[in-house]
Order: sequence, then C-alpha cells, then structure tokens
Amino acid sequence: MEEVKILNKHGKLRNEVFVKELDKLQVELVKLQEWVKAKGLKVVVLFEGRDTAGKSGVIKRMTATLNPRVVRVVALGVPTEKEKTQWYFQRYVPHLPAAGEVVLFDRSWYNRAGIERVMGFCTDDEYWDFLRSCPYFERMLIRSGIILLKYWFSVSEEEQEKRFQKRLNDPTKRWKFSLMDLKSRDKWVEYSKAKDEMFAYTDTKIAPWYVVEADDKKRAHLNTIHHFLSMIPYKELPAKSIELTPRKPEKGYVRPPMQEQTFVPDMFESNL
Repeated sequence: MEEVKILNKHGKLRNEVFVKELDKLQVELVKLQEWVKAKGLKVVVLFEGRDTAGKSGVIKRMTATLNPRVVRVVALGVPTEKEKTQWYFQRYVPHLPAAGEVVLFDRSWYNRAGIERVMGFCTDDEYWDFLRSCPYFERMLIRSGIILLKYWFSVSEEEQEKRFQKRLNDPTKRWKFSLMDLKSRDKWVEYSKAKDEMFAYTDTKIAPWYVVEADDKKRAHLNTIHHFLSMIPYKELPAKSIELTPRKPEKGYVRPPMQEQTFVPDMFESNL
C-alpha cells in the first residue's frame, strides 16, 4: 500500500486504515491471551510518558476485546500515608501477575523518576536510591519468570499543547486536566532532564525502554500493539468445540406478571 493511501493530508494515519489494522491486531491479542493463559506465562507491561502522550488510549485499544480476568489494568492513585512509609516498590508488588496473567501498568514505579522528582514529592536520597535500586528490582522480576516490557510514549511540546487545549474544550475529556497538569505544563525541560536521567540508569539490556513516537496517536497505538505481539512468541491454540444443544422445554414454571417489574424507560421507542 502506498504511503499516500495510508496517511491523510495532515500526515496522520487515515482512520479507515487504522480501524482495519486494529481489527486484525485485536484478533491476535485474543490469541496471545489464550496462549498466556494456557502456558502460565506472567507478563508485565509498563506505559510511561508525558501527560497526553496517549498511554491510556493504547491500553484501551489493547484490552477492548480481552478478558479482564486475564489481562488486568493497574492505575494506582496517590500513595496513602501508610504507603509512603513502606519500601517504595511494596505498593506495586501485590499487583504483579500470577501464572496466566498479563498486567498493564498505566504509570508505574517510574513515578518516582518522573513526577515525584520534578515536583519535589520525594527527597534527593529517595530519588537516587530508586535509580540505583530499580534495575535490581526489575532483574528480580525477570529472574522470577516475569516477562517485562517498558514503553515510553514520546510526544512533542507542540502536540502536547494541542491536546491540553482540546481537553479544556471537550466536556468529555476536561476531567483529565488536573491542577498537576497546569504545574507540569511549565516544566517541560525539567521533565526532559528527568526522563534522560531515568533512561541513563534504567534502560538496561535485560529490561530496555522501547520508545513510541506518539504525536500521531493512531500510529502509536498500532505500532505499540504490533511490537507487544512480536515480543512474546505465541501460537493460535485450537478453539474448543462448543455445541449449543436445544433448550429444554419449560415445565410448570409460570413467570410473574411483567407489570410488577420496574423497567428502564425506552427513550427510542418507535412512534409508528
């Protein structure tokens, strides 16, 4: 397929191309899910990046057709006072997968190297201890049998500003814009420095960072899913044969009168 047919006049992926390719990938994700479940694999995927980079969006695309009992999303809030006194990684450990599970972290333990560092929510000692400890922690996870994948969604300053403005003007997205976003918006350089420092310590051979160019969200979503599928060798398992036998006839059961139930009003009832 020629590039002119793939991209629109703005250089972004055409929606019809995106939908067609996403349909194919979601079928493959289901195959992978069944393989993970059957083989007892343990998979952890981290999604990191600046605000508006599209992390949550790709997670929604990935999980849309999957079983939430097999593929779980973890998006932790602000740590409690008790959690602040714990070993830093402790609040994440309970969310790690058992055999046959995939866990997608919408932001992860790397909060310490990003927002906590830039906004001053941790001390210098806590920050440097994290950078030194993190590679060892991830090595422990991998040695325990966990497949660990780390994605960094990279968005330009201009594109981030467009997305911030769109959030403000869209009532369905305004809730995404927080006071923290206002503060972080003025710290572009500080976040860049924090990301570079984080990569210097944690972009290791055993657990590398995979950078996703995210100015075009649709391309970012497809590229991420393609890469994710390529990182875990899997095969399509034979589908279980299911036969729907004829329903057994009801004998002696009388349903209560319909008028005794309370129904949701039908707002689209035909006037014909």
